[in-house]
Amino acid sequence: MSRITYREACRQAIRAALLADPRCFVMGEDVGRYGGCYAVTKGLLEEFGPQRIRDTPLAENGIAGAGVGAALAGLRPIVEIMTCNFSLLALDQIMNNAASLSHMSGGQFAVPLVIRMATGGGRQLAAQHSHSLEGWYAHIPGLKVLVPATVEDARHMLAAALADPNPVLIFEHIVLYNAEGELDDTVTAVDIAHAKVRRSGSDISLVSYGNSLPKCLAAAEQLAGEGIQADVIDLRVLRPLDGATIIESVRRTHRCLIVDEGWRSGSISAEIAARLADEALYELDAPVRRVCSAEVPVPYAAQMEAAALPQVADIVAAARALLRPAG
Repeated sequence: MSRITYREACRQAIRAALLADPRCFVMGEDVGRYGGCYAVTKGLLEEFGPQRIRDTPLAENGIAGAGVGAALAGLRPIVEIMTCNFSLLALDQIMNNAASLSHMSGGQFAVPLVIRMATGGGRQLAAQHSHSLEGWYAHIPGLKVLVPATVEDARHMLAAALADPNPVLIFEHIVLYNAEGELDDTVTAVDIAHAKVRRSGSDISLVSYGNSLPKCLAAAEQLAGEGIQADVIDLRVLRPLDGATIIESVRRTHRCLIVDEGWRSGSISAEIAARLADEALYELDAPVRRVCSAEVPVPYAAQMEAAALPQVADIVAAARALLRPAG
């Protein structure tokens, strides 16, 4: 076992990919000389040179389009978009080209493109750098959407994504970059198809991903002190969504609380709640509840940002209400 940061796990994953496959290269804003906006690619330019660590202009649509073209030509590009807010400028290339070309060509073309982007709030970066838009991309057929929340997933999901013949988006939460965790050196690969139960319990299912996972684990620890045992599910993959793992958990606990840093309306939490209503309604002893971000642009002021995002206290209060309703 080795203890490393989430940032270092991401950097090791990229470096291993570059060493393993000469077709692989990294492109994006400030990924080279600056070492990446979150220092994930620091030192890679010096090791691999400017042909494989390519700084680009501030032009997300052009970056994504070049990545699509490189993938079609047989390369294995890792495109970095600095923050998911900026990915909206590249949405045409991501949805109309990357996600669609294999289908439109009858399977004649593959687009083995990986796009990494930072997501989420909690670092006082204000409304243009702090939103969680991964749920939007989970709406699009033709994409795979990954949300690593642990150092193990941050270290190994990239290799699986690069082996996929179709485009894969990886959303890395900005608060997690400084988080530390244990990396089992005997683990060399992870799957990118299934959710994982991070803590077992029999009273309530807490379903989350990204930076909401450590909050759910902290909430579960607090609830355990009150005699409430929570099953904590890390979704890991938003598309395709692993509904089977969620339903299996709900069959054990009969209550479900979904924690999602995205906005409540039209969110991935709404999709999960709808699937539970469709496929597991009679397993539920209480309505599905959700803890989501306030439906406002993420504020800059620290106390306002904290109030807008899901917090441990919100999760604990919502879980208590499900198990011990007032009146």
